[in-house]
Amino acid sequence: MKFRVFVLCSMLFPSLFTMAQTGAGNANAIALATKSPAVQTAYGYLIHQAQQIHTGTLRTQTLDAIANPFTCVYHRANVSPAMQQAIVQQLLAAGLADPNDDKTFPGGLLAGIYPPILNDGSACPQLPQAFFSAPGSVFTGHHSYPGGLMVHEANNDTSDQYLANQYRAMYGQSHDGFVALDPQVLDKSPHERGTIFIDQDIIIGAPIWHDWGKSIVFQWNADGTEFPELNFGGNGVTDNNGQPGNSKTGAHHIISVAESIARGLSPAFVITQASAHSNPTSGNEYKVVNWIRAAAIMAQIDPVAKGYLMIDAAGNYRLPALRALGEVDLADQGQTNVLAEYTLHNLSDADFTYSGPAVTAAQTILQTLASRYGYDPANASVYNNRYRNPALSFLTAEHILMLYSSQGLAGVRSELDRLRRDHII
Repeated sequence: MKFRVFVLCSMLFPSLFTMAQTGAGNANAIALATKSPAVQTAYGYLIHQAQQIHTGTLRTQTLDAIANPFTCVYHRANVSPAMQQAIVQQLLAAGLADPNDDKTFPGGLLAGIYPPILNDGSACPQLPQAFFSAPGSVFTGHHSYPGGLMVHEANNDTSDQYLANQYRAMYGQSHDGFVALDPQVLDKSPHERGTIFIDQDIIIGAPIWHDWGKSIVFQWNADGTEFPELNFGGNGVTDNNGQPGNSKTGAHHIISVAESIARGLSPAFVITQASAHSNPTSGNEYKVVNWIRAAAIMAQIDPVAKGYLMIDAAGNYRLPALRALGEVDLADQGQTNVLAEYTLHNLSDADFTYSGPAVTAAQTILQTLASRYGYDPANASVYNNRYRNPALSFLTAEHILMLYSSQGLAGVRSELDRLRRDHII
């Protein structure tokens, strides 16, 4: 019932969703994503997955974050404009933001690190749009349509579970005391999957939480395009403990980790979540460390005291040894403390390798057919809101590209004709 009230209010009173310069097109995106079967089935799947989490805190916080339309943004609670400015200065002083971006990003660093949300600075600030209406990335990037985030996350969540089962089958089974492949593990329930431990709650939850911040960062403009995204989490030059390195990444990534930290999620979970954009291996541990450092500054907590990071003998922040990893000090040998969940989550986030090109191709295909449905790409607002975004939200770019590759323009026309008959475009 709360969900229906939220959607109804957003359509009847769109001004409620444009306060504090939030996206003028957010209400339109909510209305479109509400009608899309692709979006809503993916959203329902994510809620169902969250309900399968056994760990009480993780399950409760995940369901609240994605299914409660009035959820609070914890890392922004009671953070005044003056405090936001102070936190930006902390990030700069720590080398976790690039001062040059303050001149080039629209609105400066403050706007990129603290995109506008509802009731900002209050005890319970709220998302500027429905979680399910957010896109999967920047405009023209992968899943860049209302609700694309749901499709992206549902795909990643499925991938993470299959990958975890694959590791259990390959590395977690024994035959006569020796490791042996057991493909039947793929069909077994989590408690039957072998002798090694891969935390199923983390496997399910990390892909849901990783991109949560996109509902804040990628808001919708009135013409159906999106807000730009700042990259931070480093200065882009000397991020590897003062040595050459670039740990700048999309703001949504660090904002999502800040929210997880603010909600008290575990170190193993938060590090897994932060590993989505880079495995903490092959010399890249500093990236994950810097993202957690930046997120901790935003959440106003000490990451070492809370167990998210440790400090090594050289005085550098490192990932902590979790579970039995602490029995041998691998960090001093240059080896990171790696849980399998870190790598599995990183691999599960790789669907952009097809989904990105799919959007590029689908946009070209849609433009080629636009005149058939009475749309002109030069009229951006009408084209995006009534044709491009609805077509992608209902069909997905991946479906359009795969259909085109097998059936050509005729196959895509058939799908678009159906959308026209149903008054979607």
